[in-house]
Amino acid sequence: MKIVFLDRKTIGEDLDLSGFNRFGEVVMYDFSMPEEVPERVKDADVIVLNKTRIDENTVGEAPKLKLVCVTATGTNNLDKDFLARRGIEWRNVAGYSTETVAQHTFALLFYLFEHLGYYDEYVKSGKYAGDKLFTHFEQNFHELAGKTWGIIGLGAIGHRVAEIASVFGCKVQYYSTSGRNHDDKVKEVSFDELLATSDIVSIHAPLNEDTQGLINLEALKKMKSDAILLNLGRGPIIVEEDLCEALDAGEIAGAGLDVLSVEPMRKDSPFLKLGHPERVMITPHIAWASIEARRRLMKIIEGQITDWMAEEKPE
Repeated sequence: MKIVFLDRKTIGEDLDLSGFNRFGEVVMYDFSMPEEVPERVKDADVIVLNKTRIDENTVGEAPKLKLVCVTATGTNNLDKDFLARRGIEWRNVAGYSTETVAQHTFALLFYLFEHLGYYDEYVKSGKYAGDKLFTHFEQNFHELAGKTWGIIGLGAIGHRVAEIASVFGCKVQYYSTSGRNHDDKVKEVSFDELLATSDIVSIHAPLNEDTQGLINLEALKKMKSDAILLNLGRGPIIVEEDLCEALDAGEIAGAGLDVLSVEPMRKDSPFLKLGHPERVMITPHIAWASIEARRRLMKIIEGQITDWMAEEKPE
């Protein structure tokens, strides 16, 4: 059997993937452009990928292909109708990054909530060394206890964030973007109520017709002026130009983002032109990527191939 990794670098070069060698021949490519895929998969039985587009144009001339494994939860890059017509199975991975994304949510929050960028620069610049007081009070911050935390997208990650926020003493509420998901343990509110009453709003929702452009200027103007917005879902859920306008106008206090509408960030991104860049914290889509989560992810992929092989060749 031959396994082809099409974009191995998207899961990091620090992982030991030798466990896949037990399945047969393993070929790894750092990245694959669409036009390179047909030649690379022409004799593959299994392909492993993250973002590479899989459709008739890219794998239509791979007669042996039987399984496609996506090293992520999202599968928007798969033409599932084509795969079904060809009898090619596919797998994705869910739940591997719940802890690390929840952790990163709070990392973004506390950087903004306690003005850590400002205080870090204040000390490292040498200003603290010449100050007269042992405490510097320039940027006020508040306790998290007693604040209202609004969650958009109460899936596994949203639930975990709700649990942790509750431990910090927050009052947690959520909005269901589909209107179909309900939870007895967390207060459900309307979208407008969540925006108007939350001190922190965190997004953990998928990108779909219910969430595309959900956070626009109209929504941002409904939020508290001292509120913080966090996006750990998908970039296009927020209209970025509107968010930048709101940040510069002081409509909200800050935004922590791990996802953008275009990744990597486009060179004309409105975030690069902010008048108040200190009001935003952006990380390059790393919330999912702790070493533990990535190891867990690839172990799950290994297990999926093992299970598939057992189904293909029953003892």
